[in-house]
Amino acid sequence: MSFTVAVDGPAAAGKGTISRAVAAHFGFAHLDTGLLYRAVGARMLAGEKPIAAAEALLPEDLERPELRTAEVAQAASKVAVIAEVRAALVDFQRAFARRAGGAVLDGRDIGTVICPRAQAKLFVTASAEVRATRRLKELLAAGHPTTLAEVLEDVKARDARDMNRSEAPLKPAQDAVQIDTSALSIEEAVEMAIAAIEARR
Repeated sequence: MSFTVAVDGPAAAGKGTISRAVAAHFGFAHLDTGLLYRAVGARMLAGEKPIAAAEALLPEDLERPELRTAEVAQAASKVAVIAEVRAALVDFQRAFARRAGGAVLDGRDIGTVICPRAQAKLFVTASAEVRATRRLKELLAAGHPTTLAEVLEDVKARDARDMNRSEAPLKPAQDAVQIDTSALSIEEAVEMAIAAIEARR
């Protein structure tokens, strides 16, 4: 029997960390759908047309080390506004969501577009300043020199693109439980997520 958990939210809000912890807690499979768009973005940066890249995406594309760079993140946000790219990746995501044993998918339109009938939906958010500080630490730790001002500008630009795109804009599903992680520890945020999912089981 399948049980789908949809986790949405902006960049660096903590949805990936929460999703992985939730999946481990319940024994569900986990898919970071943002990696699909990052993989398409990486292929676009390598010279491919975005739609062709999405249609030809391979599982091994999700393992490429450069997917976590700021350049690829911006490319992912740009290809994600293309309707044909989103359409090419929908079937992959929906098939994953239906797998037996349960699935957790995190992204930006899981609860609203990809899995509108998901049994549990979360919307994980945090202030832009908190998210930029988190992302800065990640980038510096990965050896990508940058500044807080630059990262904050990137975060705000990405938010604007994600929230204002015509195709599947970033917004909470009406029945999503919202979790603001700005002042929460990882443990506190995960506890809230698990409690919200337990309430839907």
